[in-house]
Amino acid sequence: MSEPPGAAVSLTEAPPPVPDAPSKPLAAQRVLPLRRPGRWIATAVVLVLAAQFVHGLVTNPFYQWDRFGYWFLRPTILDGLLVTLEVTAYSAVLGLLGGILLALARLSKSPVLRAVSWIYIWTFRSIPLIVILLFLYNFSALYQTLSVGVPFGPAFFTFDESRLATDIVVAVVGLSLNQAAYAAEAVRGGILSVDQGQHEAAAALGLPKGYQFRKVVFPQALRSITPNYVNQLIDLVKATSLVFYVSLLDLFGAAQTMGATYPGDIVPLLLVVTVWYLILTTVVSVVQFYVERYFARGATRGLPPTPLQRLRTGVSDLRARIRRETAV
Repeated sequence: MSEPPGAAVSLTEAPPPVPDAPSKPLAAQRVLPLRRPGRWIATAVVLVLAAQFVHGLVTNPFYQWDRFGYWFLRPTILDGLLVTLEVTAYSAVLGLLGGILLALARLSKSPVLRAVSWIYIWTFRSIPLIVILLFLYNFSALYQTLSVGVPFGPAFFTFDESRLATDIVVAVVGLSLNQAAYAAEAVRGGILSVDQGQHEAAAALGLPKGYQFRKVVFPQALRSITPNYVNQLIDLVKATSLVFYVSLLDLFGAAQTMGATYPGDIVPLLLVVTVWYLILTTVVSVVQFYVERYFARGATRGLPPTPLQRLRTGVSDLRARIRRETAV
């Protein structure tokens, strides 16, 4: 039987249409994260090594943790800690003030000020701190008396250097001179980081130079100066251990003295010093975080979260993840 003209001839019948498979609701669908076995292996290795380190630290009798507890709050150690805090505080303030003056001199248009500042920074960054302290400690051998007056002329004030240069004065002066050289570069870098338009805008308003620096330039430069200077401040806290060599019993010096008297407690005393330095640097780091957060106002869209805020956010995210997992 012939097909009518115009009709299509099909050799195979078309399959019947398949109904669409039922799909899950969008809320029930899960996106599987990418598997990262290398990360899990590295995490496991680090945790195992950390556990072994803590186990050895706790169970090794050589550390004598009972003696550590005995020495940790002894009056001798606490007196040395107070000396360390005192020297650090004085040196940090004087070093920062000296660094600001040196930075301004380095940026000055006067060639004499620029040259003197550059020579000072070059000199004190080149000489080791222990050499500076020992040189100042023996300074009275070179100059027994110091005077202020007209060069090659009469002296207005004269005083005995050996009476003035006590142990703590030698330590503070030596650390401050060294700290000022490094602080000068941190301050200069912070000032140079301020946009040139801020200088031009302040000048266009007719503000005096001193007012421009105090109210416009320096507050913006502090955002860049703070992390660099706090890093140097942490180095300063640790550098105070060198004042033991100029007969000043700081934290390290007190531990060294007690170690010479009690040779069997050298390791616990070193652990005491280590823990106290860890506490001091941790406190400085916490202060640094909040100072940076304060000066970040207006420079970022949102202030960085505090550690407590991060903890709360982490706990909330963990609870939300657990609820999602249990709902599926």
